[in-house]
Formats: sequence, structure tokens, C-alpha cells
Amino acid sequence: MIWLKRLAYAVIGLLLLVVGAIAVIWGITSVRMDQTYVVRATAVTVPTDSAGIERGRHIVAAIGKCTQCHGDDLAGTQFSNDFLFGRLAAPNLTPSGLGKRYDDATLARAIRHAINERGKPLRVMPSEAFQYLSDDDVGAIVGYLRSLVPVDRQFPPVRVGPLARVLSMLTNFPLIPARVVDHDMEPPRSMAEDSTPAYGKYLADVGGCTGCHGPGLSGGAMGPGKPASNITPSGIGTWTEADFFKALRQGLRPAGTAIDSAMPWKRVGLMTDSEIHAVWLYLKTVPAKEFGDR
Repeated sequence: MIWLKRLAYAVIGLLLLVVGAIAVIWGITSVRMDQTYVVRATAVTVPTDSAGIERGRHIVAAIGKCTQCHGDDLAGTQFSNDFLFGRLAAPNLTPSGLGKRYDDATLARAIRHAINERGKPLRVMPSEAFQYLSDDDVGAIVGYLRSLVPVDRQFPPVRVGPLARVLSMLTNFPLIPARVVDHDMEPPRSMAEDSTPAYGKYLADVGGCTGCHGPGLSGGAMGPGKPASNITPSGIGTWTEADFFKALRQGLRPAGTAIDSAMPWKRVGLMTDSEIHAVWLYLKTVPAKEFGDR
């Protein structure tokens, strides 16, 4: 049967193309994950007083939402362990984990630049948002992490599977966030905590709003069945500030429908009234866009 032979050749050819493509992607991502970034670890002021440590706790819990990946005790969680995606874990941030390995400056650099003590890139660390942290705020985070009760929790070495590698090449999956961080950017020394659009932008940047809602905050597809909402004025134009508070504090839209759990409203809602007000004021200033225009 000639047609069977042709079909077999076609299938074999297709398989060879797939294997070849995966091999190329594997090679490229391996090189990227082994790249060394030369970024100086600069000293930061790390508070030891109760107010400074409380500021760090608030940033970690409500603004940076670090507990979402690292766990409520910040001792780390393993969020993937299979062949296709790989074995990925958010490491232990307590004094018996990274706090033991990293000095203050190196820990601050890891937070803002997504690189480890050897300058190698970290995996799935949202430093594309944390790069905007002020010196005072990143110092407060380090101070809070130093104050934690040590938890003895370790994970097996990270292993990145083929699906994670493919997604990092074809989508915005943040496997190697050090690639998108501006390592030459000069972050602000401090940010005055107030209820202004400028401070709202800072909170939105540091909180990673653009990671889900897109650079222009107009939303669109994040993954199968989970589009992010348009939070530009054309998307929330009919909302009141009370509606915005309700969304972040109760996870409900104005009509009473539930917001998808992909939106970490339970953590975002931990922001103070003044902070949520500032973010609301900022969102009213961004250019209106159609949904999905990113």
C-alpha cells in the first residue's frame, strides 16, 4: 500500500520535526538558565525596629503577595513535580533557608533581580515587578524575613521539564524572569506612603498587576479559560470606588458575581484603605483600552 507508506513517512517526518524543535528549545533554555548576570549586590538599610519589620511584613503579605508561592510560613512550597512541567519550588525564605545562605545585600539583589548568590537566574520569581521596589521597602522585606521563626524545610533540586521550556519560549511564562528585568535601572531610595495616583502606580507596579492584566492593564488571555479583566477606565468605567473595594476585599463584582480565584484578591485585599484608594486613583489615570489589547 503506497498510501500507507507515505503516511508512515509523513508521521515519522513530523515526529522528527517535533523532536528537533524540542531539542533546539532545550538547548536554548539550558543556555539561558546557565547565564551569569553581573549585577553588584549593593548594601541596603535593614531595619530591626518593630515599625520597619511590620512594614516588611505588610509588603510581603499584601503588596508582593509572597505567601502565595512561598507559603503562609514563607518556608517554601513545591508547586510542580511531574515529567512535563518539571520539579519547581518556591524556596524557604526563613533564616534556616535562603536567609542562612544569603547576606542582606545578596538577598535584596535576589528579590529585585531574580538571580542567586552566584549570579545565576532564579526560576519563576516575579522580579519583573519587584525590580521597582524602593531601597527602603526591599530593606524592610529583608528585615522581616530575618525576623521569621526558622523552619527546616528543604526541597529536591529544581528540574525544568520540556513543557515549561516550550512555554517559556512561546509564551510569557516567567521561567527565567532575570531576562526581562532591567538590571541597570536605579530604583527609588524611598516612596512616600500616601493616597496619590503616583503611589498607586508604585503599588500596582510592585504588586505585579501588569503580569496578569498586561502592560496596558487591558486584560486578555492568561491561560485556558482564565482571562484577566480589563482594569483600564474603559473596563472599570462604570465601577465606583466602593465597587473596587468590594472586589478586592470580598472577591465580588458589582453585580455580585464571584471573581476567579486566579485573581489573588484575598491577599490584595490586605492592603490598607489608603493603599487601595491610591491604586484606584492611579487606574483612573491610565489610558483606556479595549479588552485584550494588553
